[in-house]
Amino acid sequence: MIPFTFKGYADLIDTLRKSGYEFADYHDYADFTRCVILRHDIDNSIEKALTIAELEHEQGVKSTYFTLLRTDFYNPASRKGLSGLKKIQSLGHEIGLHFDEMAYDELDDVEVAIKHEAGVLSDIIGTPITIVSMHRPSQKTLDANYDLYPMVNSYGKTFFNDFKYLSDSRRRWREPAHDIIKSGEYDRLHILTHPIWYQETEESIHDTIKRFVTSANKERYLQESENIKDIESILDINEI
Repeated sequence: MIPFTFKGYADLIDTLRKSGYEFADYHDYADFTRCVILRHDIDNSIEKALTIAELEHEQGVKSTYFTLLRTDFYNPASRKGLSGLKKIQSLGHEIGLHFDEMAYDELDDVEVAIKHEAGVLSDIIGTPITIVSMHRPSQKTLDANYDLYPMVNSYGKTFFNDFKYLSDSRRRWREPAHDIIKSGEYDRLHILTHPIWYQETEESIHDTIKRFVTSANKERYLQESENIKDIESILDINEI
């Protein structure tokens, strides 16, 4: 199986290349006979996503990063959040909308809500949003095949019926991705990864989640230091 390390992900890219796959996106895949679309859902951290974006840039690969608009983990409109998204774009990657229907108490029209969020995110980053993916989708949404023109719906039937879909959701590859890639059985691959799972060295899902959760203390401290002068005279960072 693929190690959840930066090297492991780089090796995945190398395997794709050696197996004859060209790196496509949601707009130009029809131009290739044998291709792969790489997709990343930014569920937790724009900073982690940027690390993967830099790795891909070093490998000469472009992919799509889907950012949430409604989340308690990060703010794409903040100075830090927007800077991270802009850096990802500057590396040649596309930013798409990661739409979370579960963030709404009531949702009468999913398509209207998606288009509204896409417009807001477009205003934030200053470039059009042309692609959307779903976060925690209901079965109804999975079956809906929403027509969001001119946006592309990455959960549309094309990308699940005409592509072999592989995902590392919950830090687990449900199928042997390397073997499937090397087999050459599929001419079109659609691969989803989540940046939070990848580190310098392999670690358990427990340790990954624990480190992410506990790192929030330091992040909150640094945020507060921008608002309180000489915060170290009140609270030393070593106390948290």
